Amino acid sequence: MEEVQITYIGHSCFEFRYRGQRIVLDPYEDGSVPGLKNVRLEAEFVYCSHFHHDHGFTGGVTLKPAAPAFELEELDTDHDDVGGAKRGKNTVRVFRFGALRVAHLGDLGRLPTEAEYERLSGVDCLMIPVGGFFTIDAVQAKEIVDKVRPRVTVPMHYRSQFGGFDVIAPLDDFTKLFPAVERGGDTLTLTEDTPGQVLILTPKNGQ
Repeated sequence: MEEVQITYIGHSCFEFRYRGQRIVLDPYEDGSVPGLKNVRLEAEFVYCSHFHHDHGFTGGVTLKPAAPAFELEELDTDHDDVGGAKRGKNTVRVFRFGALRVAHLGDLGRLPTEAEYERLSGVDCLMIPVGGFFTIDAVQAKEIVDKVRPRVTVPMHYRSQFGGFDVIAPLDDFTKLFPAVERGGDTLTLTEDTPGQVLILTPKNGQ
């Protein structure tokens, strides 16, 4: 059975492990996110949804390049609701790890188009920003979750006791929109048998 380990580093930064390969997404610059430790990781791949200081610090990742054991689809989206005029563009990435599909929405700043919804529909795990101000807010995130219908939803880019920007909303603004949420450690081992849930991962760099 296929499996991918998804570790929440903090803010919008995650590490995936699949078939011995490590993938880092949206590493943040040293000191850029209040309350979080610096990113210092080794990986075969690093991807950034955009290159603002809290998402594009590739210098925090030591690369050991390899041929990818996964497939990747990229969606060109916006960091705001005015076509990127305010904050620029944002890349949504959908990874295929064998039978498993995992999507990271980066700093998505608007609702997806119908075509984008189709490409995201039914992913096994969705990492979605929920804090508003720089991105979609909690209500918009709930709308996306309801339409995409991922098996596992993992919120990111919010304020909590572990840190985050003062101008973005607390995690509770999102979790209160659901009848139940699960809380775990910093890592989810995703398989085809992982039950449906909204899962709060504890940021590894916040501990």
